[in-house]
Amino acid sequence: MTDPTRIQPSELDQLPDRDPEETAEWQASLDAVAEAAGPHRAAYLMRRTLERAEGAGLALPKLLETDYVNTIPTAAEAASGFDGDEEMEARITAWNRWNAAAMVSRGSKHGVGGHIATFASAAWLYETGFNHFFRGKEQDGSGDQLYIQGHASPGIYARAFLDGRLTERHLDNFRQESAGNGLPSYPHPRRLPWLWEFPTVSMGLGPLSAIYQARFNRYLTNRSIKDVSNSHVWAFLGDGEMDEPESTAALALAAREELDNLTFVVNCNLQRLDGPVRANFKIVQELEAQFRGAGWNVVKSLWGNAWDELFRLDTTGALVRRLREVPDAQIQTYQTRDAAYIREDFFGKDPALVEMAKLLSDDKIIECFQYSRGGHEPRKVYAAYKAALEHKGAPTVILAQTVKGFTLGKGFESKNANHQMKKLSVDEFKDMRDLLGLPIPDSAFADGQVPYGHPGAGSPEVRYLQERRAALGGPAPARRTHALDPLPAPADKTFTAFDKGSGQQSVATTMAFVRLMKDLIRDKRTGKRWVPIVPDEARTFGMESLFPSLGIYSPKGQTYEPVDRDQLMYYREAKDGQILNEGITEAGSMADFIAASTAYSTHGEPMIPFYIFYSMFGWQRTADQMWQLGDQLGRGFLVGATAGRTTLTGEGLQHADGHSPVIAATNPAALTYDPAFAYEVAVIVKDGLRRMYGEAAPGEDPNVFYYLTVYNEPMPQPAKPEGVDAGIIKGLYRFKEGTPVTADAPRLQLLSSGTAIHWALKAQEMLAAEWGVTADVWSATSWTELRRDALEADAAALRGEERVPYVRQALADAQGPVLAVSDYMRQVPDQIAQWVEQDYSSLGADGFGLSDTREAARRHFGVDAESIVVAALAQLAKRGEVPASQVKDARERYGL
Repeated sequence: MTDPTRIQPSELDQLPDRDPEETAEWQASLDAVAEAAGPHRAAYLMRRTLERAEGAGLALPKLLETDYVNTIPTAAEAASGFDGDEEMEARITAWNRWNAAAMVSRGSKHGVGGHIATFASAAWLYETGFNHFFRGKEQDGSGDQLYIQGHASPGIYARAFLDGRLTERHLDNFRQESAGNGLPSYPHPRRLPWLWEFPTVSMGLGPLSAIYQARFNRYLTNRSIKDVSNSHVWAFLGDGEMDEPESTAALALAAREELDNLTFVVNCNLQRLDGPVRANFKIVQELEAQFRGAGWNVVKSLWGNAWDELFRLDTTGALVRRLREVPDAQIQTYQTRDAAYIREDFFGKDPALVEMAKLLSDDKIIECFQYSRGGHEPRKVYAAYKAALEHKGAPTVILAQTVKGFTLGKGFESKNANHQMKKLSVDEFKDMRDLLGLPIPDSAFADGQVPYGHPGAGSPEVRYLQERRAALGGPAPARRTHALDPLPAPADKTFTAFDKGSGQQSVATTMAFVRLMKDLIRDKRTGKRWVPIVPDEARTFGMESLFPSLGIYSPKGQTYEPVDRDQLMYYREAKDGQILNEGITEAGSMADFIAASTAYSTHGEPMIPFYIFYSMFGWQRTADQMWQLGDQLGRGFLVGATAGRTTLTGEGLQHADGHSPVIAATNPAALTYDPAFAYEVAVIVKDGLRRMYGEAAPGEDPNVFYYLTVYNEPMPQPAKPEGVDAGIIKGLYRFKEGTPVTADAPRLQLLSSGTAIHWALKAQEMLAAEWGVTADVWSATSWTELRRDALEADAAALRGEERVPYVRQALADAQGPVLAVSDYMRQVPDQIAQWVEQDYSSLGADGFGLSDTREAARRHFGVDAESIVVAALAQLAKRGEVPASQVKDARERYGL
């Protein structure tokens, strides 16, 4: 019988053994060590051997997990070259700790909440970076990009207060923004646009965005838009945040593209919001394996200098083994228990550790287990950051162990509830003051109010802080809105090319949009600034012709001969490629879009992204990122292609989009359009370029993005009527007026959007020819913009201003009831119902989608031309303008 404890030859190893005798000797040596010194020694030797092989570059599988110790030992820290004044930095950090806690505690009296414990654990992770590593924007306009952990924002505000960028009034308005001079609860560029660059509190989106930001930096450099090779992306994350699937979704991409301009700093305080991150396991080890497996460089900074003595005493490896096996929740328990408990529970499990503990005082044990963490010692953090910057060929993750609530007192530290604890008592603040050594007298706590602390604008602390920032390129974090010249507008002929229509040729609006993009990208002045983004569906949207001309971005270029090289539209990758073809990842594509859409601020380089996707897989799947895009003041074009619930034949429920405009309507930064014709697409894109990248009109916010739904149903494209541009942008215009059948014929208005206008036009003909009813057909290019205009009119009325909503103006002389129809759920056209003075009803594709032909699907949902006719007659019958019997006759005639 095979001994399962013995190392067996790999059954998968097909390499011939050219020296079986040598191989047997190596195996026998390992067996001998295991028998003589025990399995722990054998395992130790194997790990060291594999580490040596990895360091020598030998082609062996990597160790996915190393011992639960620091990657950089104390003896190696001196080589990192720490050149700061450690005492001065400690005083600065103490002030920032104090003011962060004071800000939240003072705000809690107003019931606005806040978080104290996160920054308390991560203070040195930020302060070391600000003092030594994070580059500001004053040197090259780009600097480093900092993704700050959302719950740590009070500490960032405290630092901005210390360096003079914020006042006490600002701090007292933390989470109180409505009256002005307030501070948003978390990093938010739209609310505090001079400070924050990246909104990060929707957990998981920060890590994902950081990876694609680092990638986009390389894209800008490789395409010679701007050399940002000196920019480094730092993402500060919580270990609990790493549970979000987005947090680790793009790790392989970062390693594959060798993004050594990226560093993740994971604050491993072992606690999520309600308790331990991995109660029965070890989150640091899990993350190490995950990142190393994906190809990242991993630096662990777990234990402080106090542990050095313990590791020197560990001659048998018992201490390292015990650290590896103790679960995280028990590590947290040690934080709150006395030395006797730790002696019994930690050291009492192994005879070697029992002997070690005899050599340690109670104070030493408490110091190690309750205070000494790698993330709390600036030299260890400095060494880790330096190692990350010096590592080439792969991104780095730093796993820094800390104590959540550190320095806030035993009532906070490592308590499961500390995420929800918003304040300290006056006595607790006094204890904290004494621990931090701050010169705040008892008399400052008047009437139980906790004072802010500041050493003075001319103090050595402030001078040191400002000098360090000046050397690194100015304040950070900081967002800059550069004074950019408007991009030159493309030639009018690019847009007017669609004005004549397509004649007898059938063209889908998806194809019309792609053709427009091709022409815009050819523009000699602005064409290079377009960033086409597609999630592995370029051929579906007819974009494959762009492959050979623009190239698909790849930092490796093309290292192979494509299988279709002899074809006209072959698959071409290039280091300076313009297209971002992301594979099957809408989340990654959106992260690309966000990076590109904010380059005007991040790097002072306006880029024009358009991201085209199956409309069903856009807002439904990545709506949180659409909010992130709006929060970050992004600009560009989102294009929901193969749109609508009934237009995509055969695909069925999971592909049939009947609701993306509803979700988009909830986003204040999204301008949502459902164009029916190619010329409408051109007018909308032209106006979008003017507003976002040209000269916005007074009162217009340029920090918006456009969402266009386009369809894959080929239809003859009509010529553009005269004078409709304003109506297209505002959301409604009369496309085709009905010819009265008789002088007293009943009349109604058919409002339709997108592909639904074709059903409305057919219904218009049927109503006239078969029922003697005159109908006008309107193109509703944007139900959402009509609603927003009406809401603004309502708000003006509350202020005593007279203003008529545009939709009411447009329909002012329209006779008869209004029937609205779209290829979306009725909620989309119903957005405007309350502002339409005429009788109003709607048709839409509510419910789940299904697989069938377009005609059958439209009949199923009751939105085809025949259904529109019956609904129109029913409206007129209610008004007594046609006999009720006509409704019954129409149903029978059309089989409804």
